[in-house]
Amino acid sequence: MNRETLPDSGNALTFGILSIVLTILCCGPFGGIFGIIGLSKAKKAERMYNAEPDRFSGIENVKTGRILSYIGIALAAILLVFTILYFGVIAAIIAGSASGSDWAL
Repeated sequence: MNRETLPDSGNALTFGILSIVLTILCCGPFGGIFGIIGLSKAKKAERMYNAEPDRFSGIENVKTGRILSYIGIALAAILLVFTILYFGVIAAIIAGSASGSDWAL
C-alpha cells in the first residue's frame, strides 16, 4: 500500500529553516514569526498523522521542522535581548555624557 506524504510536513520544515536563516541573516522578528508559523504547521501535520498513521509518511520532516522552529525562536529571543542591551548601554552613555560627568568613552 502506498502511503501519502503528510500535508504541511514540507511547509513545517521550510518554515523552520527560514526561521533560523532569517534570524541570522536578516533580523530577529521575521525569524520569530516564521518560527511560530512553522510550529503551527507542524502541529497541524502531527494531528493529521496521529489520526491516521497508516495513511501518511513524512513525520520525520515534521519533527525536524519543529526543532528548527524552536531553535529559530530561541535565536530571535537572544537577538532581541542583545539588541535591548546594546541600545540601553548607548542610551546610558549618552545620558552620562549629557549630564556633564567626567566618565566618557
